[in-house]
Amino acid sequence: MLKRASAGLQRVHERTWAQQLLQEMKTLFLNTEYLMPFLLNQCGSLLYYLTLASTDLTLAVPICNSLAIVFTLIVGKLLGEEIGGKRAVAGMVLTVTGIALCITSSVSKT
Repeated sequence: MLKRASAGLQRVHERTWAQQLLQEMKTLFLNTEYLMPFLLNQCGSLLYYLTLASTDLTLAVPICNSLAIVFTLIVGKLLGEEIGGKRAVAGMVLTVTGIALCITSSVSKT
């Protein structure tokens, strides 16, 4: 979503690198198509760090990283992107199975 919304950024041309940077930032942050997915992304990052701070790292890190891949593939499919067919679905199933095994292992230890 961020990639699609930032497509017009290549049309911004300024004389100096500082003016270029400021104009690009202005272009992006005044574009609501870019700003909404960006803020959603930042909320996800905040949730990730809060989760890491409050849970067991041996469980939280693999789960968060694996679920990031799964959610990326799901959202990509919803947006009409090609996700890789049966191999991607098989990878998601294996990822979710691995997450379930991690959770089961963690629960059985406590």
